[in-house]
Amino acid sequence: MLKKITFRLLSKAIVVVVAAAVIASCSSSGPHAPIVERGTILKKPGVPETARSIKAVPRDEDGRPQDYVVNKGDTLYSIAFNYGLDYREIAELNSLQNVGMILVGQTLRLPSARSSKGDNSTPIEVPVKSQPKVAKLMYTKQAVTQIEKIQDAPEQTESVMVAKVQAKPEIKPSAGVNGIADNNGSALEWGMPTSGTIISRFSESASRKGIDIAGKLGQPIVASLAGKVVYSGEGLRGYGKLLIIKHSKAYLSAYAHNDRLLVKEGQHILKGQKIAEMGNTDTDRVSLHFEIRRYGKPVDPANYLPLENLE
Repeated sequence: MLKKITFRLLSKAIVVVVAAAVIASCSSSGPHAPIVERGTILKKPGVPETARSIKAVPRDEDGRPQDYVVNKGDTLYSIAFNYGLDYREIAELNSLQNVGMILVGQTLRLPSARSSKGDNSTPIEVPVKSQPKVAKLMYTKQAVTQIEKIQDAPEQTESVMVAKVQAKPEIKPSAGVNGIADNNGSALEWGMPTSGTIISRFSESASRKGIDIAGKLGQPIVASLAGKVVYSGEGLRGYGKLLIIKHSKAYLSAYAHNDRLLVKEGQHILKGQKIAEMGNTDTDRVSLHFEIRRYGKPVDPANYLPLENLE
């Protein structure tokens, strides 16, 4: 009986010694197996964290991103304005039923330069209805021949009418200046949008995105170039009653702080056409804030307009 008890005690002592040896070996300075939580991606040695986390943003041929992630404070109008696009094109591309309903973090596809429906800067043709020519002659063989010649003759009257419409003088001040080539290489002849005194000039470093021209309440504001109205309203903070006209796939112009807006979205506008009346909406002085943007990026209007006429 005593032998059995002694054997059991000896066996337990051996087990304790072996366990202690195992623990001691695990706590030594040798290499350890890595402990990784589920879902954790092991880092590759020698690769900086920033190099792994940066994701290339696909960009269009004009430098604009193909996608845009909505930030706090964004509206569809501001996104379109900042990238030189028509907000309706963005809405259509993303199947947005309500242009006022976009969410922070939402990814929007932006129209590419190829798909964007830019308006070229050529004058808008005004169609003239042609009417059949009438001539009253006595019935003879010669009279029939003469009538046939009249009906087959070129439309001289119609040509003159079209020429007169296209040559209609523009509302001053809208004198043309040196041409600026757009993305298609065509020359854009910009005109002054109004008269007055320049009270603020473009400055990229000071975030002044255009020029401010002081004038009188109700003073005419005219289109600086032919194009299509892509925005008319008060949806962009800081601009008051605003008009945006798209002239080509590259260029648009903006007219802010108006008292009255006289044209509608989708309307085609001629250079020099009256589009608004000067006001002081969302500003403390009666003035026009005027911007020219190329692919949504503000450019200095002094490179496009004869501003010395205002000095």
